[in-house]
Amino acid sequence: MKIIDCPIDGLKVIKLDVHGDARGFFVERFHVKRFSEAGLPHIFLQDNHSRSAPKILRGLHYQHALPQGKLVGVTRGRAWDVAVDVRPRSATFGKHYAVELTGENGLLFWIPAGFAHGFCVLGDEPVDMLYKVTSVYNAAGEDGIRFDDPELKIDWPVKDPIVSDRDRKQPSFAAYKKSPPAWSA
Repeated sequence: MKIIDCPIDGLKVIKLDVHGDARGFFVERFHVKRFSEAGLPHIFLQDNHSRSAPKILRGLHYQHALPQGKLVGVTRGRAWDVAVDVRPRSATFGKHYAVELTGENGLLFWIPAGFAHGFCVLGDEPVDMLYKVTSVYNAAGEDGIRFDDPELKIDWPVKDPIVSDRDRKQPSFAAYKKSPPAWSA
């Protein structure tokens, strides 16, 4: 595997070795020793699997109580995955980075705690996304920021996406900056 540091400190793209031929492919998505030796997180407490239909946009979500680092990958379809730095003391506070994850490209996206996360489905095929996370889910510690916040300037590639009512009602980034959560471990 190859580890690519992103322009925002802490974010990493992991290029896995995909072995394929006319029959299909094989990829090792996680190996504790290799991740540990590469300095990547290697202790995960929960695995999540989501499926999203075409034109779906989810996010931007973060966990402030029991913060979660997320190792994100796609096993079917294509997704444009976004991480926004919401660490108030960070030099890249409010900046975002995006990567296209597909069922075939062998990429994983490491998003440490302190980032808001969202994605949209590209193309006409549903997306199956797998997450390995560093903390168990805590509904009381989850929050979000509007996906289309003008200050964040995220140029989502899907126009007129399908978005949940919950995500449409998330607060602005300006509101987040006025009262950021007390991050806890």
